[in-house]
Amino acid sequence: MINDMTADDVLKLLNLEPNATCGFVRETYRATQAIAAGGLPAPFADGRPLGSALYFMVTAKAPVRLHRIRNDQLYHYYLGDPLEVLLLRGQGEHVIVGPDLRAGHRVQLLIPGNTFHTARIIGSKHWFLGASTEWPGVIPADVELGKPDVLMAQFPKVAADIRDYPQAVD
Repeated sequence: MINDMTADDVLKLLNLEPNATCGFVRETYRATQAIAAGGLPAPFADGRPLGSALYFMVTAKAPVRLHRIRNDQLYHYYLGDPLEVLLLRGQGEHVIVGPDLRAGHRVQLLIPGNTFHTARIIGSKHWFLGASTEWPGVIPADVELGKPDVLMAQFPKVAADIRDYPQAVD
């Protein structure tokens, strides 16, 4: 049964591997078709796959680190606890990705390209399983870790929140 699953069960069943930014990950899709070099403006001008997707699992020991990717991405909720996402745009925004629609959770969350973000688990299972779909497809050069001190100065209204997300700080 799904309710009896542990984080270890999910890790094994989905063959998830440690990831530098998003807990545990396994890429599930990378488009075989690509956008040719010059087919998109900078920073994608060197070409990219049409899209990519991955599973990701967050635990207390494998958090979402403060980072951004150049590409638009869509988070999807699958199993486990809700994930509170801190988006560093505007004045800073908190969004919960989870199953309780009546409580305002979203089962999908668009994270616009170049948006620094981090996240933390809220709940009793202490793990979140979701997915991220990206377009164009992500390559390693598209990922950048955030510098908390710099971002706290840029987003003073959520500086305490940036500091309180333990996964946001090295």
